[in-house]
Amino acid sequence: MVEPQYSLNRREFSKASAFAAVAASSAATSSLIGASKLEEGKSEEDKTTGYIDAHVHVWTPELQQYPLHESFKKEDMQPSSFTPEQLFAHCHPSKVERIVLIQMSFYRFDNSYMLDMMDKHQGVFSGVAVIDENDRPAREMVKLAKQGVRGFRIRPHDKTPDQWLAGDGMQAMWKAGAKHGLAMCHLIDAKHLGSVDKMCEQNPDTPVVIDHFARIGVDGKIREQDLAALCHLARHENVSVKISAYYALGKKQAPYTDLLPMIKRCIDAYGVERLMWASDGPFQVVDGHEYAPSFNLIKNADFLSAGDKDWLLRRTAERVFFS
Repeated sequence: MVEPQYSLNRREFSKASAFAAVAASSAATSSLIGASKLEEGKSEEDKTTGYIDAHVHVWTPELQQYPLHESFKKEDMQPSSFTPEQLFAHCHPSKVERIVLIQMSFYRFDNSYMLDMMDKHQGVFSGVAVIDENDRPAREMVKLAKQGVRGFRIRPHDKTPDQWLAGDGMQAMWKAGAKHGLAMCHLIDAKHLGSVDKMCEQNPDTPVVIDHFARIGVDGKIREQDLAALCHLARHENVSVKISAYYALGKKQAPYTDLLPMIKRCIDAYGVERLMWASDGPFQVVDGHEYAPSFNLIKNADFLSAGDKDWLLRRTAERVFFS
C-alpha cells in the first residue's frame, strides 16, 4: 500500500498511480522467537501447501479500543474496515492460508491491533511492525519479536537518499536485525536503492526485504535504470523482494500481464528463492480490482515450474517471516 508515514502513502500512491531477505535464521533467532504454531484443525497436507500472502494491512472500525493516531481521522480509513474476517473472504478461495500483516499507518507506532490479531489467529499471521527508530529501537525489536514480529517497516519520509539510513537509530535497527534475524522491510522508490545497497555492504548479515518492486512502475513507466538498480541489489544474499501491488504498477489493469517482464527480470537476478508474492490488501480488492487475478498471475504463469510457484507463493515468505 502507498500510504502516509509508515506504510506506502495511500494518498500519495493513488496520485502517482491511479491518478497521475532472505531472512537467515540463527540459533539466536530460534531461541528468541521460537517455532510458529500452525493453525489447529488443518491436515498435514494443508499445512505444507497452503499459500502465503506476504503483505496485507488490516484495521478495525472499533476506534475506542484501537484509536487512530492523532494525525489521522476516521474519514481517512478507506475502506472503513478491513478485518481478518474480511480478508479471509478474499484470500481463502485462492487457498491462501497464511498472511504477513504489515502495520497500518493509521496506528503509527501502536502495533496493538496487529499484535492482537496475530494472537487471536495463532499460526495464521506473521507481522511487520513500525517503531520509533529514535526510541531505543533494538530493545523494542526484541520485545516485538517475542510476540511474533519478524520484520520492521522503514521508509525515507522526507529525507534524501543519502540521509535516511544515516541516523544512529537506523544503524541500531540494522544491527539488531542482523543479531536476531529480523528483516528491515523497505517502503521506497527506486531512487533509494543505491543507499540500501551501501547499507547492505555495511551490514551483510541483516535480512532485507524490498516492498512492491521498490514501486517501479507506479507512474505507469517501468524504466530500465530503475529495474537495473533493483536487480543490482541481488548481489547481497540476504536481500529479498516482494513482487506485489499489481493494482498500482504498470498499466494497473487485470490480468496484469504487462508486469511479467519485470517479474522475469527479478527471477533472473534473485532466483525464485528470494522473491515472494503479495497482494497488498486491501488495496488489491478496491477500486474495481480483485484478489484472484493478482494471485493467478503467478499461479497460472506457464513459464514457471510447480517448484518455482511454490517458492514464490509460499516458501520464500515462509522462510523470511514464519521461521
